[in-house]
Amino acid sequence: MKVIFIKHARPEINPSKLPEEWPLSEEGRATAGKLAERLAAFNITQIFHSDEMKAIETAEVISKKLNVPAELRQGVHEHDRSNVPHMRSGEFISFVELFFRKPGELVLGKESADECLARFSSAVESLMAEHKSGDLAIVTHGTALSLYLATLGAGKPFEIWRRMGLPSYAVVDAATRNVAQIVDRID
Repeated sequence: MKVIFIKHARPEINPSKLPEEWPLSEEGRATAGKLAERLAAFNITQIFHSDEMKAIETAEVISKKLNVPAELRQGVHEHDRSNVPHMRSGEFISFVELFFRKPGELVLGKESADECLARFSSAVESLMAEHKSGDLAIVTHGTALSLYLATLGAGKPFEIWRRMGLPSYAVVDAATRNVAQIVDRID
């Protein structure tokens, strides 16, 4: 069994709303469709997604194109930054780099990197244990996903985070936990 970890498609950024509420942009919807075409090569039998709008909508596009059920799963959401105001891009990137560099400290939002990773890993392990046939897809977010992939030997979390675009995906062998492939961009 393979687990395909999907970083959601590009949202429409609205600084007056929480990032969890951002829907997909027009470009995001289009690239989510292209992503679904690429994912057709796998035997995906179930899609799980976080409760954030951009992940829900990415999962819906994939679900519809592949005719595979999509379902909300607690624990696969992004690092909790619900108390962080909208920042300029450069400032945000600096804080994310610090977040990865000081994983045991609370430097951005309501969760440390270690706390985020523990929550995310627990949810993923539970999904893998429950899923018995075919491949599994999880539509999630860059920070949580980068932390997890780093524990599997895919590289340093900040580098993974910078490298993976919107959308992108990583394929992990569920039995060995080896990262078989990372596709950084869907054009």
